[in-house]
Amino acid sequence: MKISIRRSRRAAIAVALGSVLALTATACGDDGSGAAGDKGNEGSGKGEITFWDNNGGVRTDIWKEIIADFEKANPNIKVKYVGIPAASAQSKYDTAIQGGGLPDVGGVGTAMLAGVAVQGALEPLDSRLKESALNGKLSQNLVESSRAAGGGKSLFQIPTSSNNGTLWYRTDLFEKAGLDAPTTWTKFYEAADKLTNKGKNEFGFTIRGGEGSIAPALDAAYSQSGISSFWNGDKTTVNDPKMVAALEKYVALYKKDTPSADVNNDFAKMVAQWDSGDIGMLSHNLGSYQDHLKALGADKFRGIPSPTQDDGSRVQISNPVDGLSVFKSSKNKTAAWKFVEFAVSRAENSKYNKSAGQIPANTEAANDEWIQKAEPTKLAAEALNGADTKIVQLPYYLPDWNTLSKADNEPNYQKVLLGKMSAKEFLDTLAEQLNAAQAEWNEQAG
Repeated sequence: MKISIRRSRRAAIAVALGSVLALTATACGDDGSGAAGDKGNEGSGKGEITFWDNNGGVRTDIWKEIIADFEKANPNIKVKYVGIPAASAQSKYDTAIQGGGLPDVGGVGTAMLAGVAVQGALEPLDSRLKESALNGKLSQNLVESSRAAGGGKSLFQIPTSSNNGTLWYRTDLFEKAGLDAPTTWTKFYEAADKLTNKGKNEFGFTIRGGEGSIAPALDAAYSQSGISSFWNGDKTTVNDPKMVAALEKYVALYKKDTPSADVNNDFAKMVAQWDSGDIGMLSHNLGSYQDHLKALGADKFRGIPSPTQDDGSRVQISNPVDGLSVFKSSKNKTAAWKFVEFAVSRAENSKYNKSAGQIPANTEAANDEWIQKAEPTKLAAEALNGADTKIVQLPYYLPDWNTLSKADNEPNYQKVLLGKMSAKEFLDTLAEQLNAAQAEWNEQAG
């Protein structure tokens, strides 16, 4: 029998916060094992520190290059590299929090940040950043995303990079149809209609209906509605009437201007379908750039930020942010922080993101030559850091956010696409769950 969402959420929060109390109570009996309750110390700023890469295998080579650069610049510090596959990073950190053996510094993405922070494992970094050469050189929107993902009070992660929602479109098809680039939602919907010819199996757009569909749907709805905050007090804005109207318009594209297979397509199937067919537009992130390049060649497509409203105003949801955290149990926080500062400096952050194909958190790095030549990344960085860009901070800090935004509501979203559930009913259901989650978070957090 399925455990209720409310019951599972309460259990998740209670376990996490209970761990804080238990670990804090035993902290005075520190055995040097690096458990979360261990307050650690500043250390000498020399010696060996341990770094956990939370995307080991994929990013191992670039991190070893950065570590070599760091050790050359800091000959009195050695960095022990430990690569952890992304799929097991969360469980690896959780095990170490309970049993000891945490690193000095590690990669912690926003999806897991709150779960690690709420157990008392991370060092607040606000004062360190304020006194650092990095201060004022990091994307403010990414810093705020990091802060929000950690619970909103302290900064537990220094961002290194972010992906960004990108609208990929076939320039050859647009030119043939005499269409402008889909820079606004009006132009987007016009193109979706004009490029569709079902008899020839040609479609204007491909919409994500399978796994991972909720975030792009919310991004489209917030972007069109102009609503720039996820919360209005302690109530979510996801079911605001403007959001309902925006989502209704978006999902109405399904089967009218999109393939019917979209209802089951995750990102991999959606990308493959776009790369091999005559579909005008695809909404995905920067990560699929190489796939498009290989399939279509550089002259047949372009990647631009998601559409704006007609007046040029831009609203977008926060995307997952990669970053580095210092662990409270570290015996050499001085050296660990030096490593963070170095890794997010202009040269190293630029090098890392060129390898990863993502947006640098360091705004100086975002001006480097490689990113100026990579138009989709350049435009995404400009949109992310634009003075008029408003970011809707998704509640990554809620323990059940991943469950609510995926397994618990993806089937309902498919029902909306198929006309078996209204957009209002879908968003009202999601809002009820989110409001309950927020209330319990506030109650448990005091």
